[in-house]
Amino acid sequence: MAAGRVPFNVSLREATRRKLQKFSELRGGYSQRLPSASALGKIFTALPFGNPIYQMLELKLAMYIDFPSHMNPGIVVTCADDIELYSIGEFEYIRFDKPGFTALAHPSSLTVGTTHGVFVLDPSNDKKQRDLEYRCCHCFLHKPSIEKMHQLNAVCRSGNFCPQDLARGDAVCLELDSEYVYTDSLFYMDYHSAKKLLAFYEEIGTLSCEIDAYGDFLQALGPGATMEYTTNASNVTKEESNLVDMRQRIFHLLKGTSLNVIVLNNSKFYHIGTTEEYLFHFTSDSNLKLELGLQSVAFSSILSDIPEHSGKTSCVIHSILDSGCSVAPGSVVEYSRLGPDVSIGANCIVSYSSIIPNAVVPAYSFLYSLSLKTDEHLKYSTMAFGVQDNLKNNVKTLLDIKSLQFFGVSFLSCLESWNLKVTDKLFSGSKAQFSLWTARIFPVCSSVSESVTTSLKMLNAVKSNSSFNLSSHQLISIEEMLVCKDVEDMIAYREKIYLEINLIKNKPHLEIC
Repeated sequence: MAAGRVPFNVSLREATRRKLQKFSELRGGYSQRLPSASALGKIFTALPFGNPIYQMLELKLAMYIDFPSHMNPGIVVTCADDIELYSIGEFEYIRFDKPGFTALAHPSSLTVGTTHGVFVLDPSNDKKQRDLEYRCCHCFLHKPSIEKMHQLNAVCRSGNFCPQDLARGDAVCLELDSEYVYTDSLFYMDYHSAKKLLAFYEEIGTLSCEIDAYGDFLQALGPGATMEYTTNASNVTKEESNLVDMRQRIFHLLKGTSLNVIVLNNSKFYHIGTTEEYLFHFTSDSNLKLELGLQSVAFSSILSDIPEHSGKTSCVIHSILDSGCSVAPGSVVEYSRLGPDVSIGANCIVSYSSIIPNAVVPAYSFLYSLSLKTDEHLKYSTMAFGVQDNLKNNVKTLLDIKSLQFFGVSFLSCLESWNLKVTDKLFSGSKAQFSLWTARIFPVCSSVSESVTTSLKMLNAVKSNSSFNLSSHQLISIEEMLVCKDVEDMIAYREKIYLEINLIKNKPHLEIC
């Protein structure tokens, strides 16, 4: 199935937009590796094509449009930050009709397997590799080490088979006898399994710890499943005291349930859930651009040329760029307004921002503005940091703050530049750990442009090793931004941009794509 132009009418897209506020609260995870999706949810990530712009939700519906007619009653669980493209025979269909769980599997390098789920498949009697295969799974590994993949016989040898490198989605023919594994994407559970989980949830009442639909459900399946994973909290955002007990209860609940695997040998798996992947696929990946018809300028009004360098372009989505603006290759601008002569450096992400004339955004910057409801008043704050910063990294004590990095600089040095003292009050939430995610370093302002300007001064102070006093500002953490976000105002902001772009569509001196 090839995912091309999504066949949804405007009224359905607009209905989706009106419901976005409600559904943004139902997404999983915090999107700490791509914070521009943290307020509204990854499922509403804007894609660079369509008029109006398509979102990940619409692409997912298009990709899975054939599934229901070949599916028994049940539930499909999918990630909101990946794109699966595959090819099967003209008269073949993907069928979800077996009892228990059924998952799609894609051939991948071992390195990619360390950051995804990996299937340990039962041996196949069929010597010929086919585009579509129905296999049984012995057990499922969640983000395993390469050593563990070998130890549990998850590793296959390619022979004359040409699997895909799923990290990038590029077709890469591995050398003879090179190794690969099968990694996960979406999975289906039949009605009986879903009913069993629902009854369990109703029995326990409120869930007080983090349960992963992939790691905690799939690792309990198959004849080779063991309880070993229940004590491993390495992939948990926040470890609660009852986590192990809850995982073990789920293991015993699902133990003995079959895990069927639909192997798609001729497939590509694109993940856009990190800043690095997001920038690569939208600005540099010629394969995905051709397969989906992605555009460098999508539904935007621009008065400047968009440069290209060595096959890498910038990407402008649902934005207005005034005269003299420059966006360097490798950068993405979405739902934003750039005033005259604004300069965006290379490999930046600028989202929901309004930037005043002549401003300069340093290369590798991340800017994302949020509307906030504070004390019945509408305010704004712009999270700003480096696209390579690790917001998940945390330390246990204030003395270890120096090991955190902000834009490649020791966080302790940054705090000194901003005239901020290291105390418990500098961080929101639990005091058991401290991170950039919980650091109260972002100014709360009266307008979007003011918040962007102030946050840029923060970045420039770090880049130039100079001072910028933040102690007089009201400060907020990313964690707190998401608690008091005003989704309705954020949607209104982008709808206003949408209306302005439509108004100037017919002016010949403007480029509208």
